[in-house]
Amino acid sequence: MPIHSSRDRVVWQKGVVLATDVYRLAREFERRDRTLAEQLQRAAVSIPSNVAEGWARGPGRSYRFHLRVALGSEAELQTQLEIALRAGVIAPPTGNGLLAQASEVGRMLHRLASAVSKANAPGKGSRP
Repeated sequence: MPIHSSRDRVVWQKGVVLATDVYRLAREFERRDRTLAEQLQRAAVSIPSNVAEGWARGPGRSYRFHLRVALGSEAELQTQLEIALRAGVIAPPTGNGLLAQASEVGRMLHRLASAVSKANAPGKGSRP
């Protein structure tokens, strides 16, 4: 299926689901730990947002840059989820499920970033 917008990318779609799930979780404990809830939300929202922004800016360095930012946000989200789990702020079934979702999105981002780098190698210039 051709990709016409960032919304067509499965990684963007899964990133939106992940961010929505994190938002729902954060609402449950934000009164106890507002700072962590806000950090989780910011990191989760950053993932699909950067996929979309990079796509909108077109192929090339900007797209690769925004995919790397999304990867950084995914790593940040995983770290924050791990901290929340260890601190007992979130229950293991919920936290482990979100970690698995984040890992899947991270793997997809790595593959996309690699494909974008190859497509934009000297002599290329298209967007995968």
